[in-house]
Amino acid sequence: MIRRGAVLLFLAALCLTSCSKKTPTLNLLVWEGYADPSYVKQFEEQHHCKVSASYMGSSDELVAKLRGGSSGTYDVISPSSDVAASIAGAGLAAPLDLSKLPTYAQLSPQLTSLPLVRVGGRVYGVPFMWGPNPMIYDTTVFPKPPGSWEVFWDPKYRSKISAWDDLSTLYMAAQLLGYDKPDPSQLYNLSDEQLDAVKKKLLELKPNIRKMWSTGGELTNLFQNHEVVAAMGWPLMTNQLRKLNFPVGETIPQENTTGWIDHLMITAGSENKELATDFLEFMIAADTQKSVSDVTGYTPANPQAAHLMTSEQVKSLHLDDVDNYQRRIYFWQNVPRRARYIEVWNEVKATQ
Repeated sequence: MIRRGAVLLFLAALCLTSCSKKTPTLNLLVWEGYADPSYVKQFEEQHHCKVSASYMGSSDELVAKLRGGSSGTYDVISPSSDVAASIAGAGLAAPLDLSKLPTYAQLSPQLTSLPLVRVGGRVYGVPFMWGPNPMIYDTTVFPKPPGSWEVFWDPKYRSKISAWDDLSTLYMAAQLLGYDKPDPSQLYNLSDEQLDAVKKKLLELKPNIRKMWSTGGELTNLFQNHEVVAAMGWPLMTNQLRKLNFPVGETIPQENTTGWIDHLMITAGSENKELATDFLEFMIAADTQKSVSDVTGYTPANPQAAHLMTSEQVKSLHLDDVDNYQRRIYFWQNVPRRARYIEVWNEVKATQ
């Protein structure tokens, strides 16, 4: 009787322990499109976990949340090339064990050789996706692609243009003013005089701004509702609008454009670093990279993803001519005077 009671107590305790185990949750703070169920579900099933994603509207929003004490709230983040280095240098991300990321060796050497996420000889992030900030336009209004960013300032498009609530809008105006010649890196090192000129140029644009957007869904809705006819956006919005059969076009104007290399990083405060490492390995695999490109229209960091794509998709992503395409994109860099840039941008937004 005693033995039977002991066994029952043991089984009850075992059941209680098993029932109390929670499904591990991996929390992400990433750009829109980077946690789509079409591929994340596979990871959840393989690792018996849940992936919960929050989306950011700008690099500065991500940095503010991390510096505000949210490092432990999120496990995986996807900073772009303008803030990845500062996140790594500030100790907000955890160094990676590349021996647990065998697919890292497949990633484009053009991306992994950059010093963006290397500190003290250690690697703090993996290149994930990259792409431009192109001009997106309504082809019923523009039968031919606009040749210059200057079209945004045309008085006939009063209250018909959207601007991104991001420092990239400063870069775009600086390109239009020619401050990227002869050195594109000058975009990220503008003098006070140049910033004043950029501010003046953007204030002249304000009568044409219908609304500023922060997320991809916002800009897609603005086009879909015929509230705007052109904007600087992401290939993600072009993809979304095409799927909605909206007459959308995408181009890089003659002044060229800026672009980004998004990295996946594990936060220093994550309590799920092993699971997060598995997630990074899953996300840089060629088949997952292809799936992410299907959703976003972005270019994969793993060139082997091209072997899984149609020739049409390879061409649309410029994977057949990466070097020439990248020459038209000035990838975001660290901005030493970022606080001043933010100040100027806030002044532009605040001025009526």
